[in-house]
Amino acid sequence: MPAYNSMFNADPSLPRLIGNVPLLPLRTKTRGPAYVLPSSNPPLPAGESPDPDSESYDILDEVLSLFRANTFFRNFEIQGPADRLLIYGILFVSECLGRIRPAHTLRDATKEVMNTALDLNFSIPGDPGFPLNQMYEPPQDRQDAEQLRQYLSQVRQELAARLLARVYEDSEDGKPSKWWLSFTKRKFMGKAL
Repeated sequence: MPAYNSMFNADPSLPRLIGNVPLLPLRTKTRGPAYVLPSSNPPLPAGESPDPDSESYDILDEVLSLFRANTFFRNFEIQGPADRLLIYGILFVSECLGRIRPAHTLRDATKEVMNTALDLNFSIPGDPGFPLNQMYEPPQDRQDAEQLRQYLSQVRQELAARLLARVYEDSEDGKPSKWWLSFTKRKFMGKAL
């Protein structure tokens, strides 16, 4: 059985590509270069995603919905540019879950995960420390590299906020969901950011 690919690969209006990473629109309040999608109407709780057919459904909702299923796969066939962003998102969610400890309260986890998301010293495609350089093309020039770094930073911040909302969604005792934390030791494709 193959891994689940992104539904955004079939989008006829191809967004701008930097290297071969698409700058897809996001439903976010975080500043950055991404086109902002409208919020869902009526507003949803923080831990829920809109319906996939909704105009406010974005790639980050897809990352969170496919994370647990795709984590079990060691191989992933890229079928379009949106799959590269899906892979990056899944690897970042794995990194964030590794920072959340079972004893962490929401405040402790928010501090850890948001520090990871806000750190600007992360590798982008083309950097020597990026683990998936064989699947990603580097940006053409410095300006593209900076725009890709800003976009991925925006993705990281929004993904971290949405992940925390889901991990602590049903928490009566202030502890993280054991169902999410059970994926901390799994590595998607055997890689880590």
